[in-house]
Amino acid sequence: MAATLEFIKGMTWGWPGIRGTWKTPEAEASLREMVDRLGVNWTAVAFSALQDHPQATEIRFEEPPTVTDEEVVWAVETAHALGLKVCLKPVVNCKNGTWRAHICFFDHDVPGEPTWGQWFASYERFILHYARIAEATGCEMFCVGCEMVQADKREREWRALIAKVRAVYTGLVTYNCDKYQEERVRWWDAVDVISASGYYAPERWDERIAAIEQVVAREQKPFFFMETGCPSRKGSLRYPNDWTHQGPPSMEEQDRFYRAMFAKLDGKPWFHGYMLWDWPARLYPREQAPRDDGYCIYGKTAEATVRAYYQSRP
Repeated sequence: MAATLEFIKGMTWGWPGIRGTWKTPEAEASLREMVDRLGVNWTAVAFSALQDHPQATEIRFEEPPTVTDEEVVWAVETAHALGLKVCLKPVVNCKNGTWRAHICFFDHDVPGEPTWGQWFASYERFILHYARIAEATGCEMFCVGCEMVQADKREREWRALIAKVRAVYTGLVTYNCDKYQEERVRWWDAVDVISASGYYAPERWDERIAAIEQVVAREQKPFFFMETGCPSRKGSLRYPNDWTHQGPPSMEEQDRFYRAMFAKLDGKPWFHGYMLWDWPARLYPREQAPRDDGYCIYGKTAEATVRAYYQSRP
């Protein structure tokens, strides 16, 4: 049976969760600005923990630079106090800069080589730690993983992990697959809500909406974009997922992305909203917005576009 889910008018907050940047006056001001300026009803409190490289098998979530448990609890409680529902989103990254989608091991164990079993044992400890915090703080949703393209194939391990999450956490469970992967994940039935990273260029939206609609019809689960957005940078409209793309700042380019996306998805009965990317714990000075070329929409043209769209949704 599909979970009941209101339309998510959300924004990701706090990424990448560097220790010492949460539970500060600047972080509280950032959360308040996000609520006041955008009219959000949800936030994804997102942070990363590091493993050394894609074939490492230890995730060091207790160590810097990952935010402390105290900071995580503070962020959730502050968001709740501001009237928001919260999805807690712990994410693994590689210290050497390799994207987490490339974390991968041999399909079959080989003596002396790192294995999927070793990695999932560490990942399970990481995820269950924060699932317990999500339960203790009353988070309405918990995300068990993000953009783990190579790991997505390990269906047995994901099902086992999600079952263990459900033993300690009673809210909604989701998984954030990467762009173009919505129809490739074979274990959507194990979660309550399907979510994805919707970094699609305007010319791709019709194709991707058709593909996602088939997944939703098959699985009978609510769907939303756990991530989506575009840098305010010339040329980023074609490659909204590419944070390394070089180009001069362009608020108009970012705004065009949001307008195109909202127009394509508005009114789809199976679509349940957005957790936009992203709003940092420490905002740049508002007067610097025209010169900032990142994903954050604070003080940019897209801020008004997002606010107007969210206000138009019940």
